[in-house]
Amino acid sequence: MQAMLLKQQKLPLSLEDVPKPEPASDEVLVEVLACGVCRTDLHVLDGELPHPKLPLILGHEIVGRVVETGKNISNLRKGQLVGVPWLARTCHMCEFCKSGRENLCDRAVFTGYTKDGGYGEYVCAVEEFCFAIPDGYDPVSAAPLMCAGLIGWRSYKMAGEAKALGIYGFGGAAHILTQVAQAEKKEVYAFTRSGDSAGQQFAKSVGAIWAGGSSEKPPVLLDAAIIFASAGELVAQALRTVKKGGAVVCGGIHMSDIPSIPYDSLWGERSIKSVANLTRQDGLDFLAALSKHHIKTTVHPYELGEANRALGDLRNGRFTGAAVLTIKN
Repeated sequence: MQAMLLKQQKLPLSLEDVPKPEPASDEVLVEVLACGVCRTDLHVLDGELPHPKLPLILGHEIVGRVVETGKNISNLRKGQLVGVPWLARTCHMCEFCKSGRENLCDRAVFTGYTKDGGYGEYVCAVEEFCFAIPDGYDPVSAAPLMCAGLIGWRSYKMAGEAKALGIYGFGGAAHILTQVAQAEKKEVYAFTRSGDSAGQQFAKSVGAIWAGGSSEKPPVLLDAAIIFASAGELVAQALRTVKKGGAVVCGGIHMSDIPSIPYDSLWGERSIKSVANLTRQDGLDFLAALSKHHIKTTVHPYELGEANRALGDLRNGRFTGAAVLTIKN
């Protein structure tokens, strides 16, 4: 099969012919139809996430069709359209797995990081970590749901019952989450890069009631704020926009160091939380929410061989919404 291969961190991907994978007994072989391009892919590429499997096929927002099943597969069938997310396998034995917190498993395996992902024509996935794609979504529009949607959902739930919600970093996750929040009668205040008028206009188009630069003050104090951008200095800024008792949720897997924060900014029972990965229950809950609120994803398709260009466009903020690789077999 063909795949975009990462041979060494900090180097571009190369289009290579590689062996088609064979599923283990608890896995299915998925013919990849689309794979979202996520900022986490940049963190792996740039060496900000250490010790990836190398050589590596990136990509963890995967949608495709099951074409082969391992001998112990009981729920998935050939021809079924499934999504494959970031969390690929857990140990089932540790205290975190046994208490419903498998996202914290120390022996977890991650798609497109410690296991080959979806920047290729085929991928193997553990049956229990695959999700059925909801009706009404084609593979390209569904791909961002598998990480931007899932991590956005977990971040949203960690923000609690916030009625006025700030979102910093208005990309793939934010444009999905804003629609969910709007459907649940919440107000979203969007923070973008300073001077990003296109991003601010996009935020309003998907339901934000206010949009401004990341250093601006919103017109009201917020109940909570979610940070999807990887800039640690935004934590201090977000704390200043949150009322007493509110939370700042850091939704990314990597963030630059958080500068010193005056205690006055944290005082008043404000809190800072981080989001780590996802659980299968997050996926089931999120997909159930989609059945009530049909969320539209804004996608920008690239062919498989254009993965480096897609990553560069993501890095430089050249589009609104999400980039998706379309895989042609």
